[in-house]
Amino acid sequence: MIPLTITTRSTSNGPVLEITGDLDYETVSQLRHRLTTLALQPGQLLVLDLGGMTFCDSSGIATFLAARNHAHAAQADIALTTLPDHTLRVLRIVGLDQVFRLRPTSEADREGRTPPGAVTADQP
Repeated sequence: MIPLTITTRSTSNGPVLEITGDLDYETVSQLRHRLTTLALQPGQLLVLDLGGMTFCDSSGIATFLAARNHAHAAQADIALTTLPDHTLRVLRIVGLDQVFRLRPTSEADREGRTPPGAVTADQP
């Protein structure tokens, strides 16, 4: 098991949460807690950068939905970026690729630092 780390940074559009490691039943409370302490303003974009995420189970997917609800309650939007292929596949199977804004790259990718094993959202 790879420990979960969540790094928060601010951008002009809103907060970015970089998620690294395993997001599962035992670690998901860390992300849920971080979301409850995150102040969002109307019109902002909450970005979950998943490029460093090595595993995600159903509780992780449910937390993405909770993040979406949190963003929408604040009249903000949410995007998932740099999705690992296994997570993108699950989102497509259950139709959540139609619910979330999937961004093909993060800022790190645009700078040429694509994480190993990450697949962009526009790939099949």
